[in-house]
Formats: sequence, structure tokens, C-alpha cells
Amino acid sequence: MAVIYPIKFEPILKEKIWGGKKLSNLLNKNSDKSNIGESWEISDVDKDISIVSNGVLQGKTLHELIHIYKEKLVGEKVYKQFGDQFSLLIKYIDAKEPLSIQLHPNDKLAKKRHKSFGKTEMWYVMQADENANLIVGFNKEVDKEEYIEHVKNKTLTDILNFDIVKKGDVYFIPTGRVHAIGAGVLLAEIQQTSDITYRIYDWDRQDDQGNYRELHTENALDAIDFNAKKSYKTDYIKETNKASNIVDCQYFTTNTLSVYQNIAIDNSNKDSFVIYMCVDGNGVRFKSQEFEVDLNYGETVLIPASLKNFDILPFSKSELLEIYIA
Repeated sequence: MAVIYPIKFEPILKEKIWGGKKLSNLLNKNSDKSNIGESWEISDVDKDISIVSNGVLQGKTLHELIHIYKEKLVGEKVYKQFGDQFSLLIKYIDAKEPLSIQLHPNDKLAKKRHKSFGKTEMWYVMQADENANLIVGFNKEVDKEEYIEHVKNKTLTDILNFDIVKKGDVYFIPTGRVHAIGAGVLLAEIQQTSDITYRIYDWDRQDDQGNYRELHTENALDAIDFNAKKSYKTDYIKETNKASNIVDCQYFTTNTLSVYQNIAIDNSNKDSFVIYMCVDGNGVRFKSQEFEVDLNYGETVLIPASLKNFDILPFSKSELLEIYIA
């Protein structure tokens, strides 16, 4: 039996020491907490597996769907590579305070140490307060000895690259690249299914009990990419009513889709699920003869690989991220 409609999931909301209220106030995530930092939109991470919120599959987990529908849900090549595990973790993140400075190990190191995939990821900035920034990479070439010295002296930020950001900015974060989301930034994050993070500095921050969060100084040393770049921001050209590529790597492809009028989608050239995130505007409707499913601002939907043709109808001008595995 084929999966014949776009699937939405219950957001998994995460309280964080650095979280705020934008996910509830701007993205309409249902929470009265004042420190929700992350909304996991599509997750197959152990103990945080997404549950379907719409249609006849409501109540089933993402893991159950893959087990039942296999390549019809995720695509033949994707299922052959990943089996019953979903390959991506999709989030919205609100940083009221800056996140820890961190990096992620590559697949080889993560498998050896944690029996996990590594974590290559990307950010799409949805909203940023005035002068809000991201930390991405080093601001000069650094060797391991100099890095260790800065960690010991708590002067790590002296050698890091800070970028003031605005809505629509994109950053690709390969494994090993040092990074942190700054205070006042709301963004969409696409990443490999992994929850492995090496935290290298946390602003000497304490929780309510006076505890510091664990740092992973030693583990990080042989995972860091010490190379510096002139610019870390991803440049892209946005076209109207047409998918415009912004990131293309072995783990995922992400396009931006500026929807001004009805678009007929034909995914017959894709052997993959497709995910859409509404990152600006009032949202869209996915429609075919079999279904109508609405996607509002701040929501996410999974299009099964078996579903090739449908229309996207905007309620008003809207911006979508389109994510799949090429």
C-alpha cells in the first residue's frame, strides 16, 4: 500500500538553558515555557521519535512508517543506504542567549566513539534581532597548540569568526567546523540524524543549581577543522516560483522555493522523500485529487517518495525550504 498524502508530525519541544519564546510566539508551537530552544520537527533519534499528527496515519511513529512502507516512504536508494532509520533531523531553533561553542565529529569518528552518524548540518536564518550574530569557523589559520592555549586562557572567541546575520542568510556547517548560534537568532536547521555534539566553551554559564555544562575538550581535539575561510556564508540566487539550490552535499540537498502563485510539482526525477519547511509568509496548501494538506509558517511536512505529483498553492507570498537526498 502506497503512502498517498503529505505527513505532518507533532513537534518535539526542547527546553534549553539558552532558549526563549519565539518558537511559541512566532512559530505557534504550543508551549507556555519561557525557555524552549528547539522544536524537533522530524526526528528518528532514540527516545525522540516523531509521531504523525495528521490523516489516517495519525499516532504512528516515523520509525513505524519506515518499517511499514520502506522505499515507498523514503526512496529506494535511501532505504538501501539507511534501512529503517530516517537519515535527517529537522529542527527550528530559537536562541535567546548564545549557544555553546561546539563542533561535531565526522561519520568515521562518530561511529568509532558513539556508534552514531556524524553531524553535517546547515542553518537558514528566519529572523534575527539587530546585531545578532553567528559564530562560524576561525578568523585566521590556527594550529592545535594555539587553539589549546586559547581554550586554557578562555580567550577562544579571539580566534573565532563572528558574522552579523539577517533573514535569509544560509550557513553550511560540515563536520569539524567550530560554530555557535548567537543570541537573538531564530533559524531552521537541517542535519544528519545524530545528537553528538562536542561542546568546547559555554560562556562560563551555570544552570539553576550552579552547575556548569560538560565540556568535551579532549574529544574535540582530533575532530576540529582548523582551516580558515575568507567567508563562511553560503551565497545563492533566489528565483520566483522555482526551486533554487542553496546547499548540495552527500547527506542532503536543500533548495529555497519562493511561492508567489500556484506551482505544479513533479518529483518523478527524485528517488527520495521530500521535506518542506515554511520559513516565511502565511503558508501554502499541498493539493492533489487525493488530498489537501496545509503548511503554515513554522511548520514542516514530509512528502513520501511514492508521491510524485501535486500542486502547491500559496495563501500569500511564502518561502519554503525543499529538502531531499539527491
